Amino acid sequence: MQWLHAFEPVPYLDAVSEMDRIVAGVREGTEDEAVWLLEHPPLYTAGTSAKTEDLVDARFPVFESGRGGQYTYHGPGQRVGYVILDLNKRQQVPDIKKYVWQLEEWIIRSLAEFDVSGARRAGRVGIWVDLENGQEAKIAALGVRVRHWVTFHGVSINVDPDLSHFSGIVPCGIKDHGVTSLAALGRKVSMQELDIALKRHFSGIFF
Repeated sequence: MQWLHAFEPVPYLDAVSEMDRIVAGVREGTEDEAVWLLEHPPLYTAGTSAKTEDLVDARFPVFESGRGGQYTYHGPGQRVGYVILDLNKRQQVPDIKKYVWQLEEWIIRSLAEFDVSGARRAGRVGIWVDLENGQEAKIAALGVRVRHWVTFHGVSINVDPDLSHFSGIVPCGIKDHGVTSLAALGRKVSMQELDIALKRHFSGIFF
């Protein structure tokens, strides 16, 4: 298992190319599975279920991602985790729903280290938190793709991004709830601290 970290924004197409290379290597047995933790320059990605009307203002580059889900934003201050695992080896019967549950659980346990109670919401993808005003907001998004039962793409966690950048889209097609971040919740967390938490909780969930 290889853990890769980037602390300068990685161009999106460069990241996709590198993911493709690792996925092919994992399938062929020439490359170890990987978790790649990084940031991107400001951009929007469209999943396979993206609706044209949910792109409100294309102020940043827009990329077709091939992952599941709808529109999402990536940018500085957001930790993206690209998770490349061979489900044929990790699950007796490859199960995408189980894998998505594991990604959610990974985020929930990692956020708990910073006294943030993330939770799933029925019918809504991602991890959500309750706000002091009685509202709720998304703090992390998920979008996965699988090729020959090797996973790629993954998760994004809002550490301290510019939340106004999300206004160019309807994030994940959900209009009734906003987005938040660790910083907006009053948690000062560095990327390195979050990476440590993510690595610490990984093996207890993905086995």
